[in-house]
Amino acid sequence: MSTAPSRTRPPTAPELRRWRNAVFVIFGLSGVLLASFAARLPAARDALNVTPGQISLLIVCISLGAILGLVAAPPVANAFGQRRGMASALTVGAVGLALAGLGATLWGNIPLTVVGLVLLGLGNGAVDVMMNVSGATVERRIGRTLLPFMHACFSIGTVAGAAIGAGAAAAGIPTWLHLAVIAVGIAVTAIIAVRFVPDRIEEPREQASTGSSPLSRGERFRRSAVERVVVWRDLTLVMIGVVMLGMAFAEGSANDWIALAAVDDHGTTKAAGALVLDVFLVAMTLGRIAGGPLVDRIGRVWAIRITAGLGVIGLLMFILGGSPVVFVIGAVLWGLGASLGFPLGMSAAADDERNATTRVAAVAMIGYLSFLGGPPVIGFLADHVGILHALFVVLALVVAAFFCAPALGHRSYVQSETGVQR
Repeated sequence: MSTAPSRTRPPTAPELRRWRNAVFVIFGLSGVLLASFAARLPAARDALNVTPGQISLLIVCISLGAILGLVAAPPVANAFGQRRGMASALTVGAVGLALAGLGATLWGNIPLTVVGLVLLGLGNGAVDVMMNVSGATVERRIGRTLLPFMHACFSIGTVAGAAIGAGAAAAGIPTWLHLAVIAVGIAVTAIIAVRFVPDRIEEPREQASTGSSPLSRGERFRRSAVERVVVWRDLTLVMIGVVMLGMAFAEGSANDWIALAAVDDHGTTKAAGALVLDVFLVAMTLGRIAGGPLVDRIGRVWAIRITAGLGVIGLLMFILGGSPVVFVIGAVLWGLGASLGFPLGMSAAADDERNATTRVAAVAMIGYLSFLGGPPVIGFLADHVGILHALFVVLALVVAAFFCAPALGHRSYVQSETGVQR
């Protein structure tokens, strides 16, 4: 790991490029990790002989594990460093993926499958925080907006993971073997990639202010726990959280409901409903690929205002439009509207490098809670008013994100004798 940039001197341009490319790879691995099990979910369902409702409970285990990972990420990163933290998190997720495959399709053991899925979510949730902090830091050092493209790498990883899973299923490869091979590949690739990530990308606060030696590992754990509570005194972070809430809700509700709404409320076939979801996902991925240059031209605030505005228009077209042309264009605008909220929210939360991990974990928690709580909220409302009318809740949250966009403006944090100032 000697090739990684040292935190005792500014990294050189080649080191920054290697760091940036390593984070691209880590985002992609995270996408592959999540999509691989999802691609073999039908085989897992058949092997376990469970109902769709029971399968949904198994999927919730991934989200619950992810929330545990978000909570664990700041103290782990503070104690062990970003490099070892990311490698360990992806390795834990990979072990969980292999264990879930073995438990579900080789041994038919539901408790073992649950443990594997919780570990999968735990590892992915923890690496989500650390890779976003690392990505936000390297984009500041390079001087260009990179996080949207990094999130596009995640989307590309999900496509690759799903495609490999589909190919493995078509070839008759056993699910447990496919997932075990993917798990080994993820762990090995992660260990190689993180060699180019600095171990500590934040100067310890106590060292910056007093010049004293770094705190012990136990003291860093304790301080991190305290910071996770007091960080919410920052009103700007709360407003960033609102942006994350609206955009994560917009993304998650589309993933879960857009195909069903197209079939049930717009009268399309099931195949056409799946294509509407594909249109949304492609639009969101393209929005993230184009997002970096857009932000560099107009800034984060206007980028969120424009994309949130497109999201509002797209949701209205999807909800109200009866013609296929209208609601498909609505799905495109909805995807573009949801594309930048999550990456730019992460970037804004990480502006304070001394406290970046805790701040990113805080806003990421809001995003994950949206992904976890959004589907049942929309589902409950849909039982009473229909899916399309339930989506007005998403519309209201995207409007709230539009008005909270100023919180994402670039801020410089400096260390004074009395504490951190902006």
